Amino acid sequence: MNIHRGLTEDTLEDPSDCGAYRNRYVVVANRLTGEIIFRPPENEEVPGLVKDLVKWVNSDEAKELDTILVAGVAHYEFVRIHPFVDGNGRTARVLASLILYLRGFDTKQFFCIDDYYDSDRPAYYRALQGVDQKTQDLTYWLKYFAEGVAVSINAVKERVVRHSSEKLRKAERGQIALTERQMQIVEFINTAGKITSGDIQKMFKISRQAAHKEIKTMMELGVIKSQGVGRATYYVLD
Repeated sequence: MNIHRGLTEDTLEDPSDCGAYRNRYVVVANRLTGEIIFRPPENEEVPGLVKDLVKWVNSDEAKELDTILVAGVAHYEFVRIHPFVDGNGRTARVLASLILYLRGFDTKQFFCIDDYYDSDRPAYYRALQGVDQKTQDLTYWLKYFAEGVAVSINAVKERVVRHSSEKLRKAERGQIALTERQMQIVEFINTAGKITSGDIQKMFKISRQAAHKEIKTMMELGVIKSQGVGRATYYVLD
């Protein structure tokens, strides 16, 4: 409920639909073609189905499954239930990403699968339609979902490499290898344009001293440089 409210606030035609289970029946359709993909459960079934989904995600059975499979199943089931009038796809994608993150999947908070789905909407709908409603065989969907995770993770890595300077990648002693933490800092700067010591403290839940030590190391490597003075100091890629 809170995820949906945060994603759809000030974006829905009826503000009362924000963060509230649907009170009128809607169908899941391809926005490009208008074709009805499937008809979700009745309104009165929604609360119970969502409760069952949350219970399963936190169950011992789910904990024994691969993280990507759990996220993929949760994504599909959420879309199938279609608990809200609008914004179900966005909420399902955030839910899947949250599951990956909370279960220790190394998303580093920069991982985003939305771009993969948005790049080919027809393929996304085909994958959803590929689930047999009688047998609930999710094989086709899960293959598509897993591919999306792989593509999205590789996109993050490619952005880090692309925006890294030659000075970063090469030095007299050869290739400079960034730590996982340093890669996250570089990607943060690529996304936000800059970073502060406070940002680093929050990202890694470390002390001010530890954050400044990380900054000093990266500056010595020639990866970042400082801008501004005093409390207004921030860092950009060198």
